[in-house]
Amino acid sequence: MIKTMKPRSILMDISIDEGGCFETSRPTTHEHPTYIEEGIIHYCVPNMPSIVARTSTHAFLSTAFPYIQEIVSKGVDQAISENPAIEHGVGTYRGEIRHISSVSPMTSASDESMEGPAYVGN
Repeated sequence: MIKTMKPRSILMDISIDEGGCFETSRPTTHEHPTYIEEGIIHYCVPNMPSIVARTSTHAFLSTAFPYIQEIVSKGVDQAISENPAIEHGVGTYRGEIRHISSVSPMTSASDESMEGPAYVGN
């Protein structure tokens, strides 16, 4: 897919912290944030929000605070059962994995630990 992009296009890999999502991705730094591969400019700085820490903290808090208020006012069980966004955001609860995305990338979905009643899944 990258080879089909126009030369000098910009590819920004925001999941580089998790290993990246493009075959040509490799971590860069704020001092040297880009490189060119396959004719495409790559920007792959891990933890991109750190460059604007104050702004990203405010953005995160303003987004998360309504959910925090709902959990506090309703309690965890009720908030999870009534709000699909909260339910989907809860990776583990009461010792059980609720979503496959909460499983370590080193764990295979076919592992024995993923079977049985402890695994709820999506």
